[in-house]
Amino acid sequence: MNTLSYKTVSANKATANKEWVVVDAEGQPLGRLASQVAKILRGKHKTNFTPHVDCGDNVIVLNAGKITLSGNKWADKTYIWHTGYPGGQKFMTAAELQKKDSLKVLEKSVKGMLPKNRLGSALLKNLYLYEGTEHKHEAQQPTTININEFK
Repeated sequence: MNTLSYKTVSANKATANKEWVVVDAEGQPLGRLASQVAKILRGKHKTNFTPHVDCGDNVIVLNAGKITLSGNKWADKTYIWHTGYPGGQKFMTAAELQKKDSLKVLEKSVKGMLPKNRLGSALLKNLYLYEGTEHKHEAQQPTTININEFK
């Protein structure tokens, strides 16, 4: 029996087939959109997925400020952080964060779904968020996908 035919092929930087993808976020629920975008960034939809390598696609999200939250989450969902000083715990609701920087809500959601290590930081750099329908990546010839029909 030829045992060499059973070797597992792992992707690396040279063999990763990275593409550019455009997603329209207008009217999309935050969590469902973020989980699909994180899956594309990670490369889990590809057959040559390798957990320790950046083999995902570059994702351009248009209308990123026009996401939706169901129920009363705009007022109830809170983002918590600490300044490092005594009594320095800070809170911000989703509506306040949307008003301050409308792209941060989606960015924080996607970041939370990526690995918490150097690979996660590198993957987040492949995410490009834009407020409107215009972006500056036409030279990469991105393909537009419908996130609701993406598997």
